Amino acid sequence: MNKHPTISRSTLHASTRHDSGPKHVAGLAEYIDDIVEPEGTMHAYLALSTHAHAEIVAVDYTAVRAASGVIGVLSADDIPGENDVSPSHKHDEPIFAMGKVHFWGQPLFAVIAETRDLARRAAHLAKIEYRDLPMAIDVRAAQAAGGKLVTDPLKLERGDVQAGLASAPRRLKGSVVIGGQDHFYLEGHIAFAIPGEDDDVTVYSSTQHPSEVQLMVAQALGTHMHSVTINVRRMGGGFGGKETQGNLFAAVAAIAAKKWNRACKIRPDRDDDMTATGKRHDFVVDYDVGYDETGKIHALDAIYGARAGFSSDLSGPVTDRALFHADNAYWYPAVRVVSQPLYTNTVSNTAFRGFGGPQGMMAAERWIETIAYSLGKDPLDVRKANFYGIDTDNITPYHQTIGDNIVHRIVDELETSSDYQARRRAVLAFNAADGVLKKGIALTPVKFGISFTATWYNQAGALVHVYKDGSIHLSHGGTEMGQGLYIKVAQVLADAFGVGLDAVKIMATTTGKVPNTSATAASSGSDLNGMAAWDAARQIKERLVVHAAKLYQCAEAAVLWVPGGVQAADQFVPFAELIASAYLNRVQLSAAGFYQTPKIHWDRATGRGHPFYYFAYGASVSEVTIDTLTGEYVIDRVDILHDVGRSLNPAIDIGQVEGGFIQGMGWLTTEELVWDKEGQLRTKAPSTYKIPLASDVPPIFNVKLAEWSLNAEPTIGRSKAVGEPPLMLAMSVVEALSMAVASVAEYRIAPNLDTPVTPERVLMGCERLQREARG
Repeated sequence: MNKHPTISRSTLHASTRHDSGPKHVAGLAEYIDDIVEPEGTMHAYLALSTHAHAEIVAVDYTAVRAASGVIGVLSADDIPGENDVSPSHKHDEPIFAMGKVHFWGQPLFAVIAETRDLARRAAHLAKIEYRDLPMAIDVRAAQAAGGKLVTDPLKLERGDVQAGLASAPRRLKGSVVIGGQDHFYLEGHIAFAIPGEDDDVTVYSSTQHPSEVQLMVAQALGTHMHSVTINVRRMGGGFGGKETQGNLFAAVAAIAAKKWNRACKIRPDRDDDMTATGKRHDFVVDYDVGYDETGKIHALDAIYGARAGFSSDLSGPVTDRALFHADNAYWYPAVRVVSQPLYTNTVSNTAFRGFGGPQGMMAAERWIETIAYSLGKDPLDVRKANFYGIDTDNITPYHQTIGDNIVHRIVDELETSSDYQARRRAVLAFNAADGVLKKGIALTPVKFGISFTATWYNQAGALVHVYKDGSIHLSHGGTEMGQGLYIKVAQVLADAFGVGLDAVKIMATTTGKVPNTSATAASSGSDLNGMAAWDAARQIKERLVVHAAKLYQCAEAAVLWVPGGVQAADQFVPFAELIASAYLNRVQLSAAGFYQTPKIHWDRATGRGHPFYYFAYGASVSEVTIDTLTGEYVIDRVDILHDVGRSLNPAIDIGQVEGGFIQGMGWLTTEELVWDKEGQLRTKAPSTYKIPLASDVPPIFNVKLAEWSLNAEPTIGRSKAVGEPPLMLAMSVVEALSMAVASVAEYRIAPNLDTPVTPERVLMGCERLQREARG
């Protein structure tokens, strides 16, 4: 009797290294700029506007065309199809400007040359005459100009807000200024197009949304999607910046490739990349909140003004999402929140990790903080007083019932494990010593809904082949941008078949294998693609069970999947042997898997629905020290407890929590976007735009997963999403800095620090509070 070997193949839920990790270290991971270029490859470079809002009176290309190595110029007149790469139905984002420019850095035309350097130099030689128009750069200017970008802003409302505000014992009004953020991916935007026969073109694109790039290239070329193939092996970072922004570069490369029947590559310099591509939306949130002496909120009314830029892009959905997270983890008995995406003469802002959710949550923490200082309370006590209930007080502003609330346990466990109360007492004692240095400590929660709010995006496909030697080929619609999606889905497939990871070959994402993919975004990559791969494996396994039962003359119920193969009654059959026999018996060993997220629905017109499949939770404690004479500060310690359900890969997930926190910390403290009075972005390079460095990681950085958590919904492996929620853990840094600043006025005045909370803002906050405290 053959028995299966007593070996462990627990590939799922195991800490497994990133599949590209060794290649990254050795410099062997291939990115688009590493692909060997065919003989005669052309290079494109964009010419950008140098006015923020102006009519284009005249353009003279004479010097451009005469420049060394120039093959030609692409302008709007050379586009065979649509001059548009907008992801929205408004079709308001031209590839090249026509008649008017709407922001400093808007693409005007592209130079096609023999080398990238020659194209870049020639792009500056055109003579362009402008006639300036009035412009609005920031939120307040856009509000004053009435610059609405959409005619149907979202409103979420529940309860009687006016009555709640009027009857509340206390009431305060204020505004929150929340800065934007550049994605600052290590690999900038790039596209490499190779023409084929007929209308065919293959484009290697650094994109999170291959199917959308496929559509945009097809529209620009005036052809069908079946003629366009988009390939993505990996990206050097995305963070949302490659969800829509890659459309332009892919379209330009493809148009040039087909026009001259030669391969074409386009890769902007970092300065031009940052100037011409969208950012995280910055917000100004105006609020009116009623509350009582315990700090409990009775009613909230708020308007979320956002700098959207010159076109719609994803600003509607992003500002919608800000409202979905206006509650963070808090119950508002009566609430009305309204989005206000505003037209500005700046680059069109776009998706960024959290997709508007972080801005909504940051505003919520601001009024919690302000309430706490008005009452002389620890903000943590006010947070706890307003947490959603378990069985009651658990209806969101969008009327979804929260049935999986674990925020109480998460916060209580972190409060204990971080020794928060004793450390807060020590901070208060330190500050009472009246020194130049002041400390702050804060504990903030995170509740984050998981799913695309555009319901149709909650679907995924996968293609799985099992070859007759037992090796497995895996393709799915998700993209790898360093976050570990590929290895997680490979773990799912290896676990499903009971084989080792070495049996699974992870293939590059391509629209030629899995069609109509959703963007790898909304933290749903593993949820969607993991389930699609599992579904493909299920189909193949069902066929193999029938085959094994017939071959080994036993009931199908007696065929059990075990590590390394199947147990057919008392016979162990190794996987490779089973596959070989299945092939000889003409069993289909390929399947297309599919998954659609159940239970979700959303009616935007009424502001009601069940848009999220489940919620992910977390909490963080940050302790900081500031210098009240200079504004400089250090982050001394951070403790995090985060919920990922049953982790598919704890090593990857902890890395995502750590990275998300540091990126969020950068957004909220050092990464400042500055436009001058002419509308030019001045922070457009590492010399002027400061992301966190390794040296900015807190010296004490304790990160734990809530290992006891299991997703109540039947997600893949009962896991939860990990991509976006950890970024919001960094709100505790802002709150800790606020406490340190508030100490200069004996914690009687809320600092109301704008973000990013730079050293300059800390210094000015200290001086302002000292003046106010003196009367």
